[in-house]
Amino acid sequence: MHINLLNLGRVPYSEALAIQQQVIAARKQNLIGDTLLMLEHPPVLTLGRNAHRSNVLLSAEQLTQQGVELHEINRGGDVTYHGPGQLVGYPIIDLRGDLPGKKGPHLGPVDYVRLLEEVLIRTCGDFGVMTQRICKLTGVWTMAGGSIREKKIAAIGVHVSQGVTSHGFALNVTTDLRDFDWIIPCGITDRQVTSLELEADPDRQPTMESALNSASRNFGRVFERQMLWCESVDQLLGTHV
Repeated sequence: MHINLLNLGRVPYSEALAIQQQVIAARKQNLIGDTLLMLEHPPVLTLGRNAHRSNVLLSAEQLTQQGVELHEINRGGDVTYHGPGQLVGYPIIDLRGDLPGKKGPHLGPVDYVRLLEEVLIRTCGDFGVMTQRICKLTGVWTMAGGSIREKKIAAIGVHVSQGVTSHGFALNVTTDLRDFDWIIPCGITDRQVTSLELEADPDRQPTMESALNSASRNFGRVFERQMLWCESVDQLLGTHV
């Protein structure tokens, strides 16, 4: 058993969404196996199903001036920022398959999100950054200490249709955190965001490549599958199970 892995590089959000829809359709038809798309976006804001436009602090005109796109999408959660230096993963997984922790005919969405959090916690650990879950706050957070509150280092928002997942996670690697000033991330006002670059040990500074390799390796370990690299979308969609 394996998971297809495709690194798309830096891709505009609308283009990545179209690729994701192609892969989802192929997965639902069982033409391909479970797949993880890894990529980076130019600056973009996405509004999930539970989003409030008031959590976007810039007007439509200001967003246009900044060259920032705004997309309303069907994942869970509120508003999220994606941009350069942020590793985005879109796992397209059939939750009815052979997955760790599955107790019934399919893995529950909450249990699936816990697996994604575990992937990111292990990935941060590879760079010497200790992270955690916080009850009722989806995502991955740094540890608190003294007067320092937890900071969000990775966001998660997923959608499940006919048992197949889409959307996924975003890990701040070398992200310019000033761009988060455009929003109230996930509607949370009392905690800040951070990045691997800021939190990592000086001798374990991340690059996008090293973060991608770590995340894909940990994805395979957590989901108990071999990761199979694909060269292109065409190769992926042309490869039948």
